[in-house]
Amino acid sequence: MRAVEIRKFGAPEGLAVIDLPSPVPGPGEVLIDVEAIGVGGVDTVIRSGALGGFGFQEGFVPGNEVAGTVASVGDGVDPSWTGRRVWAFTGEGGGYVERTTIPVEKVVPLPGKLPADAAVALGTSGMVAHFALAHARFAPGEAVLVRGAAGSIGIMTVQLAAAGGASAVAVTTSSAERGERLRELGATHVLDRSGAGDGPAGYDVIIDIVSGVDMPSFFDRLEPNGRLVTVGVVAGMPPADFGTKLLAAFRKSLSFAAFSADSIPEADRRAVSAAQFETAARGGLRSVVHELLPLEKAVLAHRKMDDGEVFGRIVLTP
Repeated sequence: MRAVEIRKFGAPEGLAVIDLPSPVPGPGEVLIDVEAIGVGGVDTVIRSGALGGFGFQEGFVPGNEVAGTVASVGDGVDPSWTGRRVWAFTGEGGGYVERTTIPVEKVVPLPGKLPADAAVALGTSGMVAHFALAHARFAPGEAVLVRGAAGSIGIMTVQLAAAGGASAVAVTTSSAERGERLRELGATHVLDRSGAGDGPAGYDVIIDIVSGVDMPSFFDRLEPNGRLVTVGVVAGMPPADFGTKLLAAFRKSLSFAAFSADSIPEADRRAVSAAQFETAARGGLRSVVHELLPLEKAVLAHRKMDDGEVFGRIVLTP
């Protein structure tokens, strides 16, 4: 079967299409014929080599979520899974493939009305957005800023904050056109990437998908007892001394936290994803698919991600 590996860390051209043996489900696993693969910001960061210190090596197959149909099951798995449309979290990688085996506990059935591409545009992103807001102790009536809101996690965070009763949902983004699209999804204020623009004077919660050298400046935008939660590093790591900003504002009792969905029990992640898929099938959450590209165009998908062209999620199709 075809797959895409990171042959060389660095530019998107380091990705290569390869042939791998077709997998066979082991005990407790299902085999999925993949129909849609989500291309996430974490894939581009891994491909760049920036996370080499976390154990990623060249030869790694990226992609952490797929949707498709269960073709067969391994020992100990209810055979009724066969033929069901599902979404699956593949872990840190392994999703850029035509077929994959996944432990059944990582698989979520899809409602009949939800297309596979919409499922991977919502899946991990919606779940991360849900738990990131919970990690920030977001409550109705609070003002929220989503930094880097045009990606799939940002888009879902905007919708969930608005639905959760935020008094304001401000976003940072790169253009007025993107800002208008985010307003359609629930944003109330649109700021530029630096945070300049007509927004609230301060925020109770900031969900930061960007990080990078400018992240510490956003502590200045927090209200007393405000919380900034970072869920991504698409612009790189923050400065090593970023915590000095928090100490300089000691009397405001500000908080910083990093959030990874790896800290959430599998059963809780599945429950949230299943509920969000049902909500999306009813029209209560909007998946935003930027573009569908064939698997062999993974290099182009990563170029578009690196160039900041993507609004929502690029989806690869085997």
